[in-house]
Amino acid sequence: MTDWTRLRYAVVDVEGNGQQPPDLVEVAAVPIVGGVVGAPSSWLVRPARPITPIARRIHGLTNERVAGAPSFAEIEDEVRRVLDVDVLVAHNAHVDVGVLQRHLGEWRCPRVLDTLTLAKRLLPGQSSYKLGALVQAFGLAAGLPDDLSPHRATYDVLVAARLFVRLVTRDGGTPLSVEELRDEEPPTLF
Repeated sequence: MTDWTRLRYAVVDVEGNGQQPPDLVEVAAVPIVGGVVGAPSSWLVRPARPITPIARRIHGLTNERVAGAPSFAEIEDEVRRVLDVDVLVAHNAHVDVGVLQRHLGEWRCPRVLDTLTLAKRLLPGQSSYKLGALVQAFGLAAGLPDDLSPHRATYDVLVAARLFVRLVTRDGGTPLSVEELRDEEPPTLF
């Protein structure tokens, strides 16, 4: 059995402009190396199309706020470097991975673990598996800086990383192995 800490992870979150298909307005990633959550990297992104009112209500980012931000093409190389890991982790991963694949083109996506899927499997009986509900249930936002808020990419990657570590360490018990993480995961994800 392979210790999960032997792999390099990047927990990722994207925020979109509310258009279909969505343009990025914010992306963040935080590394987990040797089982330790590192410092996040985040970027505001100037989308090609305006941010819709509903998207603004969700994440609070306005067209004016991202007007001076770089386009995705200007930060693409940095994002690719941060995502050069063994495993990508996200909550409701198909959304984040889909947006990244569309923006990164020829990107070879690493294996993916979805904290939503893992939480449903490893934490049966929760009233909700939304990230916000799990953050609340397990106090995952404790100690985060006051300037971070839900539905912003940096906040979401930090709490998702804490959720992932909690899940794979079984809340301080015997850690899961890489092989156990693969159990029951949809084959398209791992």
